[in-house]
Amino acid sequence: MTIAAILRTKGHDIVSVSPDETVRGAIALLASRRIGAVPVIEGDAVSGVFSERDVIYCLKDGDTAVLDRAVRDVMTAPALTVSPDDSVIGALSLMTRRRIRHLPVVDGGRMVGVVSIGDLVKHRIDRIEADAAAMRDYIQQA
Repeated sequence: MTIAAILRTKGHDIVSVSPDETVRGAIALLASRRIGAVPVIEGDAVSGVFSERDVIYCLKDGDTAVLDRAVRDVMTAPALTVSPDDSVIGALSLMTRRRIRHLPVVDGGRMVGVVSIGDLVKHRIDRIEADAAAMRDYIQQA
């Protein structure tokens, strides 16, 4: 299965921020949308990812002045990305190795979606359940 299959089910809705957005504004977006990360888009390119972890890292020393700095100063960059043709297993492996939970999906230099580890795990579980149901049906018909 490929990332494209996930996007067909999930959709291509993209929530993003510009690198010039304030950390405070990006945090408000994460909270209002109840999401854990957003890609940082500059022009048509993904320049990084801003996540809950970035918030924690930049606030760890108690310096709340960072809230008024630009996202570009605290985002994780460069962004790791996948293409629609990449396999779900490959994306899960990348996320596990790099300890990340969100991957922008880029096709031809343009972002076409975002997948989370939750999206990929749900897809895998659905496939396993479908295979198990098919096996039960096969056995019952034998």
